[in-house]
Amino acid sequence: MGKDGASIPDEEWERFLRESGAGSRDAPQEPSARARMVTRRLKEAPEPPAAWRSYHPATRRSRKGRYAVGILLAVALTLVALAPGRVVDWVSGSGGGDVAVTPPGAETARPTGPPPDSPIGEHPTLDEPFRGSPAVAWKDGTAGIHLPDAKATGWMTRAQVADALERTRDFLAASNLDPAVLRGERPTAAIALINPRQPDIRQYVANSLRTPGEKTDPLLLFSRFRPSEVRPAGDVVKTRGQLTFTEGKRGALEVTADVTFVYPLVRAAAGSEEVARTIVRRATVVSWDDPAKVLIEPGTFSLLSYSVDTANGGCTAGTGYLTPEFAAERATGHEGRGPEVDPYDRSSPLPADRGEATECGRATRT
Repeated sequence: MGKDGASIPDEEWERFLRESGAGSRDAPQEPSARARMVTRRLKEAPEPPAAWRSYHPATRRSRKGRYAVGILLAVALTLVALAPGRVVDWVSGSGGGDVAVTPPGAETARPTGPPPDSPIGEHPTLDEPFRGSPAVAWKDGTAGIHLPDAKATGWMTRAQVADALERTRDFLAASNLDPAVLRGERPTAAIALINPRQPDIRQYVANSLRTPGEKTDPLLLFSRFRPSEVRPAGDVVKTRGQLTFTEGKRGALEVTADVTFVYPLVRAAAGSEEVARTIVRRATVVSWDDPAKVLIEPGTFSLLSYSVDTANGGCTAGTGYLTPEFAAERATGHEGRGPEVDPYDRSSPLPADRGEATECGRATRT
């Protein structure tokens, strides 16, 4: 409407669009109430909630920024005129629908910093459980775990190295992606890949699954959730990471895996819609030993070390299950007393002592 309350005639509106597109100096400055309505909503919108983490990655501004903004502003005004309802939905965040994202390339080297923050206010939904998370652009399941090109190493030929790399990835999948294992069932396929002649590890695994405790925690090797409490929000687990290899002791093939798994979950109760995410990062080192030099069953590896970091997986050790918090639990104000940790930051290796119980920290985002 005009300043006097009267609607702008259609001819005037058409003239505005035509002349503004041509850059006329005489184009009206206030084309319609619809454009002012959206502008007013933007100005009156409440301040966004404080970010969960204080660090904000620096952004680089292009020299083309002002020119691009001018073009975008003209396009935005046209959209307001032609489809005001859609623009209002976009401004209010009620439009919904999947947002196209460009997946990052495979992680072939350690990144130099954390991934950037997602837009504030984007919350996960049942339809988009990874919304508001860097994992929204990650690949699904084993597709996000990069395998390097194989080459002959130690006692193994190139083909044997390639097979060992794939079997190591199979172990990660059987430990952290198998739906049965995620709901607490025995990780039989994963255990089958561990050298049975490594009795301390086999005994530890057996004890941790039978009687979980602070000293026998299956979560150090396997991702598990109690099905009576939570269930997966969909059938996708996002992953990002890589395997590397080198020659180890006695000519063995030593493989290091550093992978982050992102699990979206809802409460087990029927009709639950609130989505929470649990993030697990694992650094695992295995040795594919030469059977001529080490007591080992063919097709199995020796487990050398394992480290784990979890975010929103619970701070109570020894339960044997990851226990994500939802809004009701977060409202109590309980949080870890340890340092803040960005679970998506893969720029630093996991400390070697993360296989033992440490002080529970605070995740800056999930």
